[in-house]
Amino acid sequence: MTSRTAPSADGPTVPSDTGSPDWQVLAAPRVTEKVDRPVRVHLVLLRVGGAILLVVLLVILAGGYVNRRTAESEAVNDAAHATDSLVTSLVQPDVRSGLVTGDPAAVGRIDQVVRERVLGPSIVRVKVWNLDGQIVYSDEPRLVGQRYALGTDEREVLTTAPGTRAEVTDLTKPENQFERGRGKLLEVYRPVWTPDGQPLLFETYAPYSLVTERSTRLWHGFAGVTLSSVLLLITLLIPIIIGLLRRVRLAQQQREALLLRAVEASSTERRRIAATLHDGVVQELAATALQLAGKAAAYRRNGHDQAADEWQEAAGTVRANVGGLRSVLVDIYPASLHSAGLSVALSDLANTLRGRTINIDVNVDPSAASGLPEEAENLVFRVAQETMRNSVKHSGGLHVSVSVWRRGNKVVLEVADDGRGFDVSSALDNPEPGHLGLRLLTDLCAEEGATLLVDSGRGRGTRWHLEVFAPPTSGRSASREARARR
Repeated sequence: MTSRTAPSADGPTVPSDTGSPDWQVLAAPRVTEKVDRPVRVHLVLLRVGGAILLVVLLVILAGGYVNRRTAESEAVNDAAHATDSLVTSLVQPDVRSGLVTGDPAAVGRIDQVVRERVLGPSIVRVKVWNLDGQIVYSDEPRLVGQRYALGTDEREVLTTAPGTRAEVTDLTKPENQFERGRGKLLEVYRPVWTPDGQPLLFETYAPYSLVTERSTRLWHGFAGVTLSSVLLLITLLIPIIIGLLRRVRLAQQQREALLLRAVEASSTERRRIAATLHDGVVQELAATALQLAGKAAAYRRNGHDQAADEWQEAAGTVRANVGGLRSVLVDIYPASLHSAGLSVALSDLANTLRGRTINIDVNVDPSAASGLPEEAENLVFRVAQETMRNSVKHSGGLHVSVSVWRRGNKVVLEVADDGRGFDVSSALDNPEPGHLGLRLLTDLCAEEGATLLVDSGRGRGTRWHLEVFAPPTSGRSASREARARR
């Protein structure tokens, strides 16, 4: 339905200089409507490139996370295997039963092996625990004899699930107080046994930088494969995308050409029909009107006034039909619109509609008429034609004014009469046979993205306001107007 309130800032522009308090919006541009613009190759390539970069970034982030976790797991496993091999081959053969009781010979034997063949860049601390949580040996003498509670995992390794395990060192524990200045560490522990079968927990501490280095090496390999794959993918996609874009652009050009041909064919067909009617039926009817008028004159000279009046009435009817047909010809193909321009076409239209009881004034700003694209020009003419006819046929007024002017990037048409007016809402909801054009005008302007307003009411005339987007141009329309003025 229509709206009796002023549209918002995003809607149509309600004229502020008209003095009318009751504009009703019939049609307005749809701001969300998509425009079929030509495909621009560089924009599409930029969007595709942006999408590919986004995908690459996501792959790098996700791959980096997964790779780091995998690298850490593999590095920890490698450290566990290395420690297990080291203990099995070097440490286990030199473990003696006296190590549990603190026998100096047993302690010295294991200390020699640890310091000469175990400690180094990859292992910075060694601890040996018994089941009671007492450290029976360490390369840090201050730890020997200290007792700390063993964790669940350590007890499982010593009692129920022998094996080699590794984990990140918790430097906040009291037994790790002498390792706190060495950075992040990785501890690996496994059981060893004395000759009499007593289990001991052999624990090594390694710098975590070894894990980081392994992760970095794996990441570099992963990143190289990923980036090379992406570059290869882009290299393969670019010619495919360019080819598709060329096809799309060619299809758009073909579509535009077909639309242009359709418009030209429609215009040609209308011109052909108009020419056929003008040169055939209209001329024959005009000749018939002349013959009927001549017959009436002959009867009147012979004194047969009644018969002369009948023949004269018939001639008048035929002339009226000729006038109607000529109006139809203007509807089908307004030749002056396409040859001489909007101003001349509106003047010709006004000449065909003027009568003895109504006067039509046409005022067209040359700057507005000379800057109209053909589609906007046709729309302005169609709306002016329909509204002027409505005023002449239905308003009962004495005067109609038609004005066209420019307002920025818009061309404005206003048609106003001093007739009886009508109820716009009622005409839209329940159109009378004579007001079907109102709905047609609304649909036409909506399809073209134009703004159409109306102000009417019983006893106060009717005023139409059309706004068409038409950036100032020069060329075809200006030259037509110049030729028309000459």
